[in-house]
Amino acid sequence: MISEFCIRRPVATLLMSFALVLGGLFAYKFLPVAALPSAEFPVVNVSASLPGASPETMATSVATPLIKQFATIAGIDSISTTNSLGQTSIAIQFVLNRDIDAAAADVQAAIARTQKSLPPQMTAPPSYRKVNPADAPILLM
Repeated sequence: MISEFCIRRPVATLLMSFALVLGGLFAYKFLPVAALPSAEFPVVNVSASLPGASPETMATSVATPLIKQFATIAGIDSISTTNSLGQTSIAIQFVLNRDIDAAAADVQAAIARTQKSLPPQMTAPPSYRKVNPADAPILLM
């Protein structure tokens, strides 16, 4: 049926094809296309340092109390920890619909509650910062 119409009326077929191509070009021009779409992933990084402490000590005396306190925060998707000589880094990723500012405030409150159970030798309290993984560079040279 469609093939019969196209064979009998080639000019109409050509005009419809041309209109379809023009419509596609027009739509493409107004589509919001980006190589990397801007998305705010609610991630908060927490850093703590204890000079001279081994990674095992950092894990047991610094990271574990912090993680236990962070686990009480609602809306956490995942928690990952990296312990090295004298340093602990904790990345807390929240569910996508979680407000990053409210999540950071909850993390700050959890750090304050944990302060008493951290080693007294810590030179500074743990610090936190909001992170957007989409801001990371694609290529480092």
